[in-house]
Amino acid sequence: MLRDYQVEGEDVYSLQRSLDKNLIQTIRMMRGDSTKKLKDFYDAYEEKIDLYLIKNQIKRIVMGDKKTETERADEAISPRTKMLLEKLVDAEKKDLPELLGSHGFEEELIHAVTQEPADIQKIDVLIDKHVIKKLRNARVPYKCDRAKQSFINSMIDIINIKNILRAKHLRFDAESSKKLFLGEGQEIAAWKFMEMAEMDHVSQVISALEGTSYFDVLKNAIEQYNMEQSVQVLEIALDNHFLKTIRDISMQNYLNLGPTIRFLISKEFEIKNLKIIIKGISENIPTGVVKNLLVKER
Repeated sequence: MLRDYQVEGEDVYSLQRSLDKNLIQTIRMMRGDSTKKLKDFYDAYEEKIDLYLIKNQIKRIVMGDKKTETERADEAISPRTKMLLEKLVDAEKKDLPELLGSHGFEEELIHAVTQEPADIQKIDVLIDKHVIKKLRNARVPYKCDRAKQSFINSMIDIINIKNILRAKHLRFDAESSKKLFLGEGQEIAAWKFMEMAEMDHVSQVISALEGTSYFDVLKNAIEQYNMEQSVQVLEIALDNHFLKTIRDISMQNYLNLGPTIRFLISKEFEIKNLKIIIKGISENIPTGVVKNLLVKER
């Protein structure tokens, strides 16, 4: 796959950054080839990809950590994210309310970043909700709305399930688990999430998903999870299923936004896979182990 990209660099970080730049170029190319009526969607999608950068910077400031070289504004795809990150580099906790407010973040997050002690879990969830709201509100032509909403709802399901699986793996109590809910998605209603939050074990959560498209996917991965005691096994299974769902959305909406969404999501995971392969080679990780970490449309 690497031969399809113009990758430069002699170390792992440089090679991975080069792949990130390829992703940026691909998205910008697609923006240029798309109707201007999809501008809002592309803006929101770019912020979704930049989510980890925003989270890292805000949490660094809230926790009083010193600046690191990894949270750099030039890593951002979205110009809006880049502008915010540039302002956050030298910011202190007292500066966050004004900076986040001017960037359009909700009052609930602005309030959360000022609290002592900081509730990092809550801040994570509120930033996720902000980006989901941006995607929801992104204006697209009427004929494209169904594909957009199906994509967002499926993404919410996946994140909600990952959150609750991770919470139960770490032995979170019910109240802490309930705070991880991002809103209703395609199949996971609020009552279902709250029901799963009351459970004690990962296996119980998976059983509670019977009747949804996620049950068989996770049931087939539970044995490996029990062997490795790593929730990553279940997250990869969910990502594989997400790619399949996006393929279905694309086929159902092939005359409008469906193929665009599929291409963007597939490209994003392809870049992630290549990063894993590069890291695996550099650390002499066995090929079989690396293969199990790759997300593939099954």
